[in-house]
Amino acid sequence: MELSALYLPQFHPIAENNAWWGEGFTEWTNVRKARSLFRRHHQPIQPGELGYYSLLEPTTRSAQAALAREYGVTSFCYWHYWFAGRELLEQPLDEVLASGEPDFPFFVGWANQTWSGVWHGAPDRILIEQTYPGRSDHQEHFDRLLPAFKDRRYVTRDGRPVLLIFRPTDLPNPADFVTMWQTMAREAGLAGLYLVAWIEGKPWGVEYTSHHADGFDAGLYVQFPFQHTPLTRLRDRLRGWSEHFGPARYRYAIRLPRPVSKIEGVVHASVQPNWDNTPRSQRRGSVIIDAAPTKFAQHLEEALADELRRPKDQQMVVVKSWNEWAEGNYLEPDSIRGRGWLESIRVARRAVGLDGEAT
Repeated sequence: MELSALYLPQFHPIAENNAWWGEGFTEWTNVRKARSLFRRHHQPIQPGELGYYSLLEPTTRSAQAALAREYGVTSFCYWHYWFAGRELLEQPLDEVLASGEPDFPFFVGWANQTWSGVWHGAPDRILIEQTYPGRSDHQEHFDRLLPAFKDRRYVTRDGRPVLLIFRPTDLPNPADFVTMWQTMAREAGLAGLYLVAWIEGKPWGVEYTSHHADGFDAGLYVQFPFQHTPLTRLRDRLRGWSEHFGPARYRYAIRLPRPVSKIEGVVHASVQPNWDNTPRSQRRGSVIIDAAPTKFAQHLEEALADELRRPKDQQMVVVKSWNEWAEGNYLEPDSIRGRGWLESIRVARRAVGLDGEAT
């Protein structure tokens, strides 16, 4: 069973973030300025034993991998940012590739989305635009990722390196993209790629329903674990609610969110421990008010049980996320629950009979 966790690399300064948000900006900048916005709102939350780390420190990356392995996370999915030949936040993964450490499996997710100031109250401010110049750019992009695909630690399904695409609907032609990248992979001596399309779930449906027809090997179904009630649905529709009276507050969904209708093809499950993006968005944000490791463990158990019905080399569950601290969405130890979120992984694995499986 592949049990991966999405991995955010924005924990070291880069020139672009310095220019946009101030000298030395990292994800910790938002985490440190978080404030409690309503009664029993648990903010600010501080990191636990890993501290306010920099991902340019090899010891930090090794400690993360050791924690993940200890509790049953089998790989990291590194977010990768490519903007028509320009990369951002690439240094941590580059150092992992160059050093061979940590000796921990990984794969890449292309976050093919325009960066804006949406999380900071400036949704119309474009920081860097995602564009698709054409075939030559795709070839350059593929060649840039090829050393990672060939790394012995890189996660494969059915012998093919896994590549997650965050916004398949933003691609000019998803089917052409799939054909092009599979062709480049075979020409480079690979067996092909295992291409996974991010499928954003909503209570009423999904935004992308043709991943199978477009040639993706699988979809990853991702839906916020909010328990939607008439009141919360009304809040969602009232413009300005969050900014004036927010943040919006939700309860953790009783059951693992699933598509409301059948989606053709293979669809892998994702699970989220929590959500509180007020460190980024303040009163414009959203908060799950009753998230707990026991509830996360229940969702994860459901997801693992679903995946165990597939052939072993197709099984995959993705946790969102390992370290999205400014979204309150992480597995790493913190000042309130300690290793509670990580312990949930062990509990869920044991519940479905995976506790003896090698990780």
